Amino acid sequence: MSLFLPKLSCKKDIDEAIKGVAEKVLVLRFGRDEDSVCLQLDEILSKTAHDLSNMASIYIVDVDKAPIYSRYFDISYIPSTVFFFNGQHIKVDYGSPDHTKFVGSFKTKQDFMDLIEVIYRGAMRGKMIVQSPIDPRNVPKYDLLYHDI
Repeated sequence: MSLFLPKLSCKKDIDEAIKGVAEKVLVLRFGRDEDSVCLQLDEILSKTAHDLSNMASIYIVDVDKAPIYSRYFDISYIPSTVFFFNGQHIKVDYGSPDHTKFVGSFKTKQDFMDLIEVIYRGAMRGKMIVQSPIDPRNVPKYDLLYHDI
């Protein structure tokens, strides 16, 4: 499914996307094309990309081709989805210890669409962190690799 979504293949491309996408939520999916959970997420992203085109730009990033960003965002589990708005990293409170990224796949297309809408509306009001509209039961649970740093 990731055939339908644009790919960013190096740090320069990611930097340009972060700086260049204006007045929209920039969605960066970090993962690998051959991973089954990444493919599941890519299907949701590609099916919603057209409906969300006024609010979001969605890109695929291979973690192996962007090691600088993978380390910066501590991408230890894939897929991980990171959000930006006008060059600023937007954090989301999912009810988990990590607000910097969404780890795993969304359960439904509607969960993803609701999240993008909340991020977009919050970012338009200048918020740098928003509350997730996703039912906590639909948020994948994982353990942070680094505790109390």
